Amino acid sequence: MIDTPLIRIDRHESGVVEVVLDRPEAMNAVSTQMATALTAAGASLAEDTSVRAVVLTSSHDKAFCVGADLKERNGFTDEQLRAQRPGNRLAYRAMLDLPVPTIAAVDGYAMGGGCELALACDLIVAGPRALFALPEVSVGVIPGGGGTQLMTRRIGWSRAADLIFTARRINAEEALRLGLADRFVDDAKGEALALASTIAKHSPVGVRNAKAAMRGGLDVGLDEGLDLEDARWHDTAFSPDRAEGVRAFAEKRTPEWPGLG
Repeated sequence: MIDTPLIRIDRHESGVVEVVLDRPEAMNAVSTQMATALTAAGASLAEDTSVRAVVLTSSHDKAFCVGADLKERNGFTDEQLRAQRPGNRLAYRAMLDLPVPTIAAVDGYAMGGGCELALACDLIVAGPRALFALPEVSVGVIPGGGGTQLMTRRIGWSRAADLIFTARRINAEEALRLGLADRFVDDAKGEALALASTIAKHSPVGVRNAKAAMRGGLDVGLDEGLDLEDARWHDTAFSPDRAEGVRAFAEKRTPEWPGLG
């Protein structure tokens, strides 16, 4: 399991894994080195069949992630910026491409790339200090970590346009109202870990296939989406998990999932 000074991996019970953004001296600004570490962590987790759910958190008490490391970029030539781009794209997909449910626990600044890291997760739990923004147009760029696509898919075109074109910040209450945040609680990390623990109790084969069906069907026609669902249904229905789930239900006991590992 990847564990670096910039990305810390904490294992919890029942296959819940916490990925901690751990560059507090820079409010978790995403440098080239941090992007590489995040990509490596994502690749390691994707291959680990014991993982049931992932929670993305921060070691900083006031910031989830403030986005790209603009101090680093300020010294880049155009050639260096172009060279950095492929690695950054991989980093922002690290959470997005995981086969298990992912939850961002945000209780502080989630600016630019930080907001995009949260958007890459399946669910976002916001705390009272959460502040979200995609301010890229205010510094002469556009969201490049998936923000133009993920924000639009999450909250709709016009609401995403409002946030991206104005570069304005929104608090947790407005994020919840817009649908950017899924829950607004006092303890974002605690709630996210509890939510992940609930998910982890269920069939790992079922949960992974449900996510795959939902993600795969998001941008296709209904008929194709239903076919994708049917394929994933077969993958699950004829797995050892289904047999154990039915047997445990009949015997009125907690399932002991064979799972994937």
